[in-house]
Amino acid sequence: MDNLTAPYSQMFRGKRLLIVEDSYFLADEARQKLQELGAIIVGPVDDIEHAVELIEVGAADVAILDLHLVTERAFSLVERLEKQRLRYVFALGHEPAGAMADFTGFVLCKKSVAMEHIAKALFGNGKRDI
Repeated sequence: MDNLTAPYSQMFRGKRLLIVEDSYFLADEARQKLQELGAIIVGPVDDIEHAVELIEVGAADVAILDLHLVTERAFSLVERLEKQRLRYVFALGHEPAGAMADFTGFVLCKKSVAMEHIAKALFGNGKRDI
């Protein structure tokens, strides 16, 4: 693991973080934890089209995506994130599908991962896996 230059809890402060999650309870839990760490939450949103609109208008600095929402049509969201050079992570509980390996700039995380790991993924030195 990399050493952080600042405590991970400070890394979220003031950052606009888009949460894309279709489970209300998971999205709300993530929203609460991230707000406690000082993040400005965009969403949460539960559909790809709304998330793409928010990315296109520059509403977010980084994003956390539910892997279950990542279908063929959802790749447009990932492509927009990469085009705008926004960092993102997938929250998942299993190995990603083969097509996911084609995308760069993200770190794969299990949904139960600690906020420190998400902070490192979004604001750290760019390592791909945690």
